Amino acid sequence: MNSVIELIYRHASVRDYKTDPIPADMIREVVAAGQRASTSSNLQTYSVVVTQDLTKRKRLQELCNHQEHISQAPVFLTWCADISRMDRIASVRGYDHISDNVENFLMAAVDAALAMQNTALAAESLGLGICYIGGIRNQPLEVVKLLELPKLVFPISGMTLGYPASEAMIRPRLPLEAILHWEKYDSKHEPEALKAYDQAMLATDIYKGRQIKVSGGENETEEYSWQEHTARRASKRTRTNLKKELEEQGFQLN
Repeated sequence: MNSVIELIYRHASVRDYKTDPIPADMIREVVAAGQRASTSSNLQTYSVVVTQDLTKRKRLQELCNHQEHISQAPVFLTWCADISRMDRIASVRGYDHISDNVENFLMAAVDAALAMQNTALAAESLGLGICYIGGIRNQPLEVVKLLELPKLVFPISGMTLGYPASEAMIRPRLPLEAILHWEKYDSKHEPEALKAYDQAMLATDIYKGRQIKVSGGENETEEYSWQEHTARRASKRTRTNLKKELEEQGFQLN
């Protein structure tokens, strides 16, 4: 291992922050590091909005399922898929911007995700902590209104940023055999890998005290597991208005 890989392995989502402010230059530094991420055709189809104002952070907390660390962290970053810049450039140069296709949104979403992760690593290298906030997509048009996002800009993920007030738990990841395939997709080792992962997650006590009834056994129970957690999530529809909300922001998914 080298220092970069060691830093990556130490990542943990931080949900407990000190109130110490973060200097503007440090915010600029980590976002500038984010910009060094790969980007499709060098188009850089993303933007990020910094929120430090407490009133706005509390409003974002309301919009993101009332997660307390959103207002606790001194900085909240809203990462956006942004093809509005392309639209303005095309107009100035005398071209029609063809924006009504799925590819444009996917390209911008991937660009934003790559920049986010670079920024997260840069922040962690400076002793800061982060937590991604997918809840930004719960009520995205309210976020659009709050942050005055123009058409063709859509919030992809939030990110809390601050100094950790306590040590965050590093959660295990799936065994490599579950996600790494050689030459062709092959899931034959997946059942064993998932069983091992269930045990690794149970060892963290993250599901402590949670049990489920075993099918066919009136009084039999088993520990709640990652597979159970995943299956429950897979069985629910979430954020069902996203397509409509994306279209309202100008992303026509044709």
